[in-house]
Amino acid sequence: MSLRSRIFALLRKSRKLATSTTTTVAATASATASANGMQEAVAAPGPLRTRVCIIGSGPAAHTAAVYAARAELKPVLFEGWLANDIAAGGQLTTTTDVENYPGFPEGILGAELMDRCRTQSLRFGTKILTETVTSVDFSARLFRVASDDTVVHADSVVVATGAIARRLHFAGSDAFWNRGISACAVCDGAAPIFRNKPIAVVGGGDSAMEEANFLTKYGSRIYIIHRRNAFRASKIMQSRALSNPKIQVVWDTEVVEAYGGVEGGPLAGVKVKNVVTGEVSDLQVAGLFFAIGHEPATKFLGGQLELDSDGYVVTKPGSTHTSVKGVFAAGDVQDKMYRQAITAAGSGCMAALDAEHYLQDVGAHEETD
Repeated sequence: MSLRSRIFALLRKSRKLATSTTTTVAATASATASANGMQEAVAAPGPLRTRVCIIGSGPAAHTAAVYAARAELKPVLFEGWLANDIAAGGQLTTTTDVENYPGFPEGILGAELMDRCRTQSLRFGTKILTETVTSVDFSARLFRVASDDTVVHADSVVVATGAIARRLHFAGSDAFWNRGISACAVCDGAAPIFRNKPIAVVGGGDSAMEEANFLTKYGSRIYIIHRRNAFRASKIMQSRALSNPKIQVVWDTEVVEAYGGVEGGPLAGVKVKNVVTGEVSDLQVAGLFFAIGHEPATKFLGGQLELDSDGYVVTKPGSTHTSVKGVFAAGDVQDKMYRQAITAAGSGCMAALDAEHYLQDVGAHEETD
């Protein structure tokens, strides 16, 4: 079902199909979805109306969708069309084995996990639009969420668009992504390919210090590669890293190439360049972790929600409430600390429950007025 649904979504997105062809494809998609008890959305000529509109496609978004759908709120979910250059499903679609998500003792592929989440959302009646939200309007009581093709009017909105790990690009960086190169030590650091082998971390902030210390549990030696001669990390985090005997700092250096073994296989090492002398040298490592920050996907909000200095949505402590009543935020778009699939899913549940309670309160006030 998942592959077939995605094919139909792709067909619906094509602007080059003739009108008759589009109508046939949409009807086929609708019939297929109905036969499976699912509701894959076909764009309507006018605005769609819903109690809850969810923006996102990761664990937070789909958990919110499942809870909202089971509460009979008939959610509409925008999963995006290569939003932020990542397929629907979010960052988990860029990973291989996920071994720290409960319920999968043998691990599960990130893309497969998100396919299952999507199928579960559909099962309970979520309408999914494979379109990227381009604008929102939270100024009126009935919120407006729009893509290039569809406008949704919603009583409440859940923003779960995530945050993208910043990556460096150099020769071999794409070829060895998920084959030794990663942007999440907590997610991937315990993998067998890194055990008792040298590992490098790129960065100079608190995240780099934290990831380097974490990786000392698994690697034989940890190199912190930093292009300057001083860290910007807090003093306490620097102290922890610099005092760890397994950590070695490579100052004034940047990675210029990643390479594999003679017979292929995963990452075998990187070439690094001293930015002061220009000298290029080899650093044999089994892993390379980018720890240069994340960029929350909040630009489309147009400043309508309160953001912190790093661009993350600010939520009220202990909840998913944002600065606008009726708009909620879940997952990595509001979490700069944990950034895990399981914590994102948990906050997605919170957002759906917060939205449900909000709608009940609004309904009660309307009945009183």
